[in-house]
Amino acid sequence: MKSYLDVLATPGAWRFLAPALVARLPFAMTQMGILLLVQWSTGAYGPAGIAAAAAAIAQAVVGPRTGRLADRHGQAKVLLPQVTVHALALGGLLALATAHAGIPLLVAVAALAGASSPQVGAMVRARWAHRLGGTRRLNTAFAVESVTDELTFTLAPVLLVGLSTAYSPVVALLAALVLIVAGTVTFAAVRTGAPEPSPVRLPTAGGVLRSRGVGPLAAAFLAMGSVFGSLQVGVTSLTAALGASAAAGPVYGVFSGASMLGGLLYGAVRWRVPARSRLVAGLALLALATSVLTLAGSIPFLYGAAALAGLVIAPVVITGYTLIDGLVRAEVRTEAFTGLNGAIGLGMAAGSATAGQLVDHVGPSLAFVVAPLATGVAAVVVLSRLRSLRPAAETPPQVLRPAPSPAPSPALLPTAEPVPAQHAS
Repeated sequence: MKSYLDVLATPGAWRFLAPALVARLPFAMTQMGILLLVQWSTGAYGPAGIAAAAAAIAQAVVGPRTGRLADRHGQAKVLLPQVTVHALALGGLLALATAHAGIPLLVAVAALAGASSPQVGAMVRARWAHRLGGTRRLNTAFAVESVTDELTFTLAPVLLVGLSTAYSPVVALLAALVLIVAGTVTFAAVRTGAPEPSPVRLPTAGGVLRSRGVGPLAAAFLAMGSVFGSLQVGVTSLTAALGASAAAGPVYGVFSGASMLGGLLYGAVRWRVPARSRLVAGLALLALATSVLTLAGSIPFLYGAAALAGLVIAPVVITGYTLIDGLVRAEVRTEAFTGLNGAIGLGMAAGSATAGQLVDHVGPSLAFVVAPLATGVAAVVVLSRLRSLRPAAETPPQVLRPAPSPAPSPALLPTAEPVPAQHAS
């Protein structure tokens, strides 16, 4: 516990953590909110699922580019225009849904809302890396972020469903919109811990996602996203098949609660095993833990299996973020974090879609096959590329070049100082 208190006592930390929490809670409400809103407007789940998927995919594709702009121009200069577009898009979607507009228009505006979602979570991690980079406390800070993610994704559905049931999905998303704007604007105004903008970029055409070691990490995060997506479908369908539909929420709540506990325990340990080895072991253990879900045939067993899977997943997420900080230069951290966030989003969409097809054509228990297969394959991929995950201090530093400008200045060129090895501790 002392390690967490030390991190949270970092001077100025709460100045950006408090508004970030306000912005991130409704962020977790948006995708499900779009699903409920479009279903309410059209009376069908098919178009609603398409609209929610469009929002998730657009966010995953545009997110890394948003992070790249934040690295180059500063977080505030990106967040303020972004939240303005997001407010207009989400507000437009609410108006169109109320007017029962056509499905193609609803899907297009939902995609715009997803693409313009403020990437506050990635920017908070960039601030932690800027403040604590090179210290053992960074791993604990990322554990705090993982627990915060789990907390928001646990509370958000409760708040969303409560408002939707008491009033309507329009009211629920309108409340989310107000919180997003208020939290994001306040967070952007707080400069404490924000990295200085750096007008440099990687020489690879694909940006930071094409950098050494980032590909295997993206594969790992894609697999972890598939765990979230497939479990949502599997738990919902299996509890319905067992005649206990009301248990779906509590079961997923147990999964989230166990993940929070696993993250807290993991972040409090001073690890001596390299992070890259921990990632392989964690993915393999996650594949084993999620495979237990395929044996679930009763509600009590489902609770236990969900708790087991939850205990493992947060430590794997924390390890991935710790590794990426040691692999990329400080000038492209936000782009890297948003890239991993996007991989989780794509994995969630792919996992839920695949699990849904298996449920429809085979049965609810087959939905749980997706998670162990995806994480098992990811463990093999990461193991095969293990050497690429060595921190920058152990390998020749990445070379960055200045972004094109009318009059480039030599002062803008980055130094070639290696990143401390503690980043991967």
